[in-house]
Amino acid sequence: MVQAEQEAVILQKAGLITIGKRPIPEIEDPNDVKVQIKATGICGSDVHYYKTGAIGDFVVKEPMVLGHESSGVVVEVGSKVQNVKVGDRVAIEPGIPSRYSEETMSGHYNLCPHMRFCATPPYDGTLLKYFLVPKDFVYKLEDHVSFEEGAIVEPLSVAVHANKLAKTTFGNVAVVFGAGPVGLLTGATASAFGALEIVFIDIFEHKLERAKQFKATHALRWKPHEKEADIVKEISKALGGRKPDVVFECSGAESCIRAAVKVCNRGGSIVQVGMGKDDVLFPITELGVKELTFHGSFRYYKGDYKDAVSLITTGKIDVRPLITRRFPFAEAVEAYKYNVDHAAEITKTIIEGPE
Repeated sequence: MVQAEQEAVILQKAGLITIGKRPIPEIEDPNDVKVQIKATGICGSDVHYYKTGAIGDFVVKEPMVLGHESSGVVVEVGSKVQNVKVGDRVAIEPGIPSRYSEETMSGHYNLCPHMRFCATPPYDGTLLKYFLVPKDFVYKLEDHVSFEEGAIVEPLSVAVHANKLAKTTFGNVAVVFGAGPVGLLTGATASAFGALEIVFIDIFEHKLERAKQFKATHALRWKPHEKEADIVKEISKALGGRKPDVVFECSGAESCIRAAVKVCNRGGSIVQVGMGKDDVLFPITELGVKELTFHGSFRYYKGDYKDAVSLITTGKIDVRPLITRRFPFAEAVEAYKYNVDHAAEITKTIIEGPE
C-alpha cells in the first residue's frame, strides 16, 4: 500500500529551499499525537541553515524539513493518550530526548546527547501539514490563545529557562544585551519574574523601540564608536548608579559578553543565551573578583514549556508584538528569502498553515 504524501518546506542544501513531499505519518506508538500544523515561526537557526548549511557540528547532508516553532490542532491520538483529545489546540515542544539518558532522568533533558530536535540535522522539522509528537511534548492552548502565540511558546521557553538559571526574582535589576526575538522575550520574562528595571542594549534603534513593548524601562543604543567602558557608564547612569543583579547576553557578540561581566553587580548572575564565535577574549579576573555566576543556557528543560504557556495564557507576557510579518504556507520559500534580505528589520515571521 502506497503511503499518502503531504507538502513540506524542505531545505535541499545551503541556499535552496523547495516545497517538496513527505509521507503523512501514521500513529504506531499508542502514546503519540498527530497534530495538524497551523502556525510556525521562522527561527534564526532555520535561516542560518538556509544560508550556510551548518551550525557547528550539525551539517545538512540530506534534504531536511525546516521549522520547529509550531502549534496546531490535534487530529488523532494514540490509545494511551489522555492529556489531549481530537480538536484540542496545542503548542508543540520540538525536541524529543532519549527516555533513558542520565540527563533526561535528572530533568535536564535539554542536555541529552541523543536529542532528536526538529529541523536539526538529520531530523525533519514541523513545516508540513501533519506531524507526530509524543503526548508529553504537546501543551494544550486555551481558546483565547492564538496559534501564532502558540508558535511563540518555543522561543519564550528559551527566555523562561534563562531566567530560571539567573534566579531572577522580585526587585532585581536586569540588563539584556541584544533586542532580537529571544532578547525581547527574555526581558519580558524577567519582568514577569519580578525584576523592576529592565535595560535593553542594541545597535538598532527600531529594535529598541520594540523593546518598549517588552517591559523595557530603559533602552540604550550601543553606537558604532562606543567602547565597552562607554556602554557600561551609560547603563550605570540610566540606573542612577545601580548595577544589575542579572545580565542576559542574547547577542553572541564578544564586546557584549565582555561588557556583561564589567557591568554586572558583585555576586550577580550572567546568562549566556546568544551564540557567537567559538572563542572570545574574556575578562576572567573580573569574573572571579566579583564572584559572578556565569551560566551557559541551552534551549529549555522540565517545566519551561508549561510555564511559557502559562505566561501567555494569563497575559503576563504579550508575545503578539513580536510578529512583524506573516506568509501563507504556499509562500514559505519567499518567507525565508525575505528573512535573509531583511534580517535587520525582521523580529518574527510566522508561516500560516498549511490548510
